[in-house]
Amino acid sequence: MQCCKGVKTFFGFFKKGDMDRFVKEYQALPGALLLDVRSEGEYREGHIPNSKNLPLAAIDKIGALAENKDIPLFVYCLSGARSRYAAAALRQMGYTNVTDMGGFSAYSGKVER
Repeated sequence: MQCCKGVKTFFGFFKKGDMDRFVKEYQALPGALLLDVRSEGEYREGHIPNSKNLPLAAIDKIGALAENKDIPLFVYCLSGARSRYAAAALRQMGYTNVTDMGGFSAYSGKVER
């Protein structure tokens, strides 16, 4: 079925290897900020080490964590929907170096609680 080929590609965009690769990119950039935009409860259940919890509903509070609009920001959530929205919002606020990592559910590295 030709029509469904693009759908499979779209949903396969963020694979486990991609999420892990983004974490390595974050770790290699001094001063970069790793943002978990899930709720506080989700964050407490487990998150990527050294990430900062900034729930999507509070994304406008980013200035408390990152005054410099050129700082590398890496954003993730559970499935990728909230991180996509947060990344777009951050770009609209003038942040120039934003990476949407996708969903924590695709992460296979160390988890901190």
